[in-house]
Amino acid sequence: MLNYSVYHHPKRIEWVTFVHGAGGSSSIWFKQVREFRKHFNVLILDLRGHGNSKPAFKDAFNSKYTFDSITDDIVKVIDKENVKKSHFVGISLGTILIRNLAEKYPERVSSMIMGGAIMKLNLRSQVLMRLGVVFKSVIPYMFLYKFFAFIIMPKKNHKQSRLLFANEAKKLYQKEFVRWFRLTSEINPLLRFFRAKDIKIPTLYVMGEEDYLFLPSVQKVVASHKLSRLFVVENSGHVVNVEQPEVFNKATISFIQQS
Repeated sequence: MLNYSVYHHPKRIEWVTFVHGAGGSSSIWFKQVREFRKHFNVLILDLRGHGNSKPAFKDAFNSKYTFDSITDDIVKVIDKENVKKSHFVGISLGTILIRNLAEKYPERVSSMIMGGAIMKLNLRSQVLMRLGVVFKSVIPYMFLYKFFAFIIMPKKNHKQSRLLFANEAKKLYQKEFVRWFRLTSEINPLLRFFRAKDIKIPTLYVMGEEDYLFLPSVQKVVASHKLSRLFVVENSGHVVNVEQPEVFNKATISFIQQS
């Protein structure tokens, strides 16, 4: 089972579950947990192979990682804690997992907060992914990871986010990175389905105004999905919860309380 931590609120019954992105860990939410636990029960977790969720022995011989199997990892955790329904907060690839969980188990999702959401890969993103697929087994994964992080978060004010994710990514093994990278073969058809289907669950997209790779597609999704809203954070790139934590916390807590 995944490594996770729970913070119980003495009076509130609502739950908020945080899902980090590829290469990160539950530690990226430290600026959120401090504030959210004042209002809700909080659950943070490390996705498989990340943080303290070390690969199980049986997984050493199983290279098949899918969005469904990783989504089910999350469901096992909330089942163990008897969390019947939760608000979900994700960042980057974590938003894909949350949306996938909502498709499979809509009754478990009160609302979705999608930070730095990935809803479409533009041409530049697709070229980068294809290059990564070609070189993933011959180039050290940290070189690839730092390169992609710089492309996604290129500005000076994104440096903290780049360094945080690079430091967390160092905890991955090369084989683990390759397994996660293979998930890119599933992304395009999955995102196409997500864009086409209005899931009708209250959703807040929190996007940095400098998130040039992913913001345009999210703007289009919000325009066509009735229960979706967009909050654009000024002077921020892809990892909005790290770059502008106070703004992120205020907007997201308010959204949950109104949902």
